[in-house]
Order: sequence, then structure tokens, then C-alpha cells
Amino acid sequence: MVGHRWVWVAFWSVVATLLAIDLLIVNRRSRVLTVPAATQWSAVLVSTALLFGGVIGYAGGTTAALEYYAGYLIELSLSVDNLFVFILIFQYFAVPAIAQPKVLKFGVFDAMVMRGLMIGLGTLVLSRFSWIIYLLGAVLAYTGIKMFRSEEIRVEPEKNPMVKLARRFLPMSGGYDDAKFFVKTHRGWLATPLVIVIMVVEWTDIMFAIDSVPAIFSVTKDSFIIYSSNIFAILGLRAMFFVLADAMNSFVYLKAGVATILTFVGLKMVAGIWFHLPIVVSLVVIVGVLAVSVALSVRKTRLDALGA
Repeated sequence: MVGHRWVWVAFWSVVATLLAIDLLIVNRRSRVLTVPAATQWSAVLVSTALLFGGVIGYAGGTTAALEYYAGYLIELSLSVDNLFVFILIFQYFAVPAIAQPKVLKFGVFDAMVMRGLMIGLGTLVLSRFSWIIYLLGAVLAYTGIKMFRSEEIRVEPEKNPMVKLARRFLPMSGGYDDAKFFVKTHRGWLATPLVIVIMVVEWTDIMFAIDSVPAIFSVTKDSFIIYSSNIFAILGLRAMFFVLADAMNSFVYLKAGVATILTFVGLKMVAGIWFHLPIVVSLVVIVGVLAVSVALSVRKTRLDALGA
């Protein structure tokens, strides 16, 4: 196990520092980040995550570090795909810009808790029923193929059970009021549409956790590597949101890249019945797929701009 006590202390110290900077300095008063500021802060978070791989390597060796980097890239790519869904949710509900950082803050914190619960449950189940890893692999491969074949992501809150329940029992106001979840009116306290938005975001977090946590089990079984790579990927979501919201249409092939990675890790888990694929090969495939999908996206954006 990589997770010696001092490594956990180092990990939480770094995470606490990054969260403090993010909440108290970078995103103070829930203001909307400019694209340059969001890009700079995203670069800091990604760099910190990559540097932490050195701590993993020191504590657990080269293989552990490679597992961490592979896991981090898997989770980062899935988190970026998650952000595209957040953007669609905000567009669907016409969420005002001033309220978006607040929703993202709740989404990030809840994602951290949800991933921790899912990782703990997954580790417990796999320790007792190791054969489930092959079932999870098949599910991931199916999810990847389905994502690859799907032409677009649809946001359908009217089919969300949490939204249905809220609309049935929760008195709602007629519109947004800055970034408030509840407002006091002559009718009493009423929930704003922002409550519905946060419910849809929470549901999305759960759905993505179901996909992302099993995916990282394809590269490692070490709970510390799994959790730390997940958390570092999630920490950058708020800043990356403002970057991607500005350039959403520029990464047209990113979804196909994420689908390919999910399919690959799923097939890798299933193939584990017959042979073990070295972590170096997995890391090369993941990096290669991400690089190709980004490069093709940039190329298409340039060609479209020239054609226009």
C-alpha cells in the first residue's frame, strides 16, 4: 500500500491548501472567473497533481507513480466530460452567471464525498468478490461504446426522480434571485430554481461516480492512489468550467476520446482473466487517446474557422 500515514498527511495538507486558495482568494465571493484567470489556476492545479505523483513514487515506487498518473488522466478526462454536462445543465435552466460558481462549489464538494464513498464501497466489495471486476469491466466497455455511438448529450431534468420529488413537495418561486437557494416572500419561504439545478448537478455527480470509480480500478487496487487521483481531478473542476464554457465547441472530439478510454479500460478489466497488461502500456494508450482527440479537435476548429 502506498498510503502510509505521512503520505495521507501530505495529501490532505496539499488539498486543504488548494481549497483554501480556491475559495478564499481565486473564487472569493463566488465571482465568475475570467478565462485567463481560470486558465492560470487550472494550470496550477494540474501541475500540483502531476508533482504529487513524485510523492507517490517516493512512497511506493515507479509502478505506483505510473498507476497514479494513469488514474489521474482517466479521472481528469471523465471530469472534463462531466463539466460539459454541467454547461448543458446551466444552459438548459438559464442559470445566471452570478449563481454558477456557487452551484459548482457544492458540486465539487459533493463529488469529493461521493467518490470517497464509492471508492470505499468498491474496495470492500472487490476484496470479497474479486470476480466483480470483470463485470464492472463489461459495464464500462458497454458504457464507452454507447457514449461513442451517441451523437449528443441530452439533459432531461423532467425525468430525474429527485427533480420530480422536489417539484411535487417544495414550494417554488418564479425565478432566480442572485445566487440564493431560498427567498422569503409574502407566501413564506420559497425555493428558487437554483435548488432544482443543484439537484440535477448532484444526480450527475452520482452517475459519473458510478462510471469513473470502476474505471480507475482497471489500473490499480490501491485505495490511496484511487482516492488521491480522483480528488486532484475533481479539484480543478471549478476553474476548468470557466475555461471550457468559453471553448466548449472547440473540443468536438473529446467525447469520442473519453468514450475510447472507457472502452479500453473496460476491455482491459475483462481481459484480466487471461493476461495482465503492463501499466506503462495503459498509460501510453490513455495519453495517446487524449492527445489525438485534442489535436483533432484543434485541427477541426482551425479548418472550420478558415472555411468560414
